[in-house]
Amino acid sequence: MRNKKYKHLGLHIDPELHYKLHYISQYEGRSANGQVLYLIRKCIREFESKEGIIPFENKDEE
Repeated sequence: MRNKKYKHLGLHIDPELHYKLHYISQYEGRSANGQVLYLIRKCIREFESKEGIIPFENKDEE
């Protein structure tokens, strides 16, 4: 069962991209989901290091 505190993000990707994602994630010892999260976090770190911290407003807890 899915943890309800996390958001779900569905992606539509072509078969070649899907294959290459799994190839790289296996090479780096991660699941495909873990690899996607790693890449998202890396992108956010790079963005925030250049542009400043993105403020977080959790609208789900209101």
